[in-house]
Amino acid sequence: MAVDLFTRKDGILIPTSEARYLLSEVGRVFDSLHHLEELNRDLTERTAGHLRIACLPGFATALLPKLLAGFLEHRPGVRLTLEPDRPERILEWIIGEQYDCGITDEFATHPAVESMDVPIRTVCVLPEGDPLANRDAVTPLDLADRKLIHTRRDSPFFRKLLRAFSETGVEMNSWIEVRQFSTACIVVSQGQGATVVSALDAEQYRGQGIAIVPFEPEINHRLSILRPVSGSRSLLALDFLEAFAESLKPFRAEPAEAETQSI
Repeated sequence: MAVDLFTRKDGILIPTSEARYLLSEVGRVFDSLHHLEELNRDLTERTAGHLRIACLPGFATALLPKLLAGFLEHRPGVRLTLEPDRPERILEWIIGEQYDCGITDEFATHPAVESMDVPIRTVCVLPEGDPLANRDAVTPLDLADRKLIHTRRDSPFFRKLLRAFSETGVEMNSWIEVRQFSTACIVVSQGQGATVVSALDAEQYRGQGIAIVPFEPEINHRLSILRPVSGSRSLLALDFLEAFAESLKPFRAEPAEAETQSI
């Protein structure tokens, strides 16, 4: 049965209560359409959305906070999840498409993950005022009598470092084994030992009681940026990855062409 929307009185059409109710609902529909139009524009312009990043713990406290603050400044509608954890856990999250991207190191390969590798320069970190601090470069021979803080022995980077010492004919004086480069830098900043780490990590502690000197022979730390193969390509995530790649330029060991794969 049809609903009367108007009644006529003295030649004038008067809306019924049903008409007034329908009009209010139509208004809500138009408001919703307007909201969807604004949301679509914000998503297109990357000023709205949810960015989910998994990373190694060192990135969550050093490089990323400042970078993300600038990235989000003109994106008021963007929500951010930044989750630090160990490499194995980051890989699990990316495979499960729980995060848009992951920042880890020395990634091998996985059929559900696409990656981009960025080689990062390696430096020697010494206590401030150390006699070696004025050198153009520090070699394994220079570190023969130094107690070394280094990454865990099962890491690819440690094997590269151990090979550099072995090929120079110097026995590494292993002192402290750590998981993160940042931990090694903090120990050195207290005036103890020496370490060989990525230039990216060392830079976060410049001016905090350390000296940073190039290390020879050149051994690179391989930073890996991961994305799910089957995940949707978030424009917001791609914008972030572009900004992140730009922030790495001062620390690259080689030109951008050295990246193994573009994401």
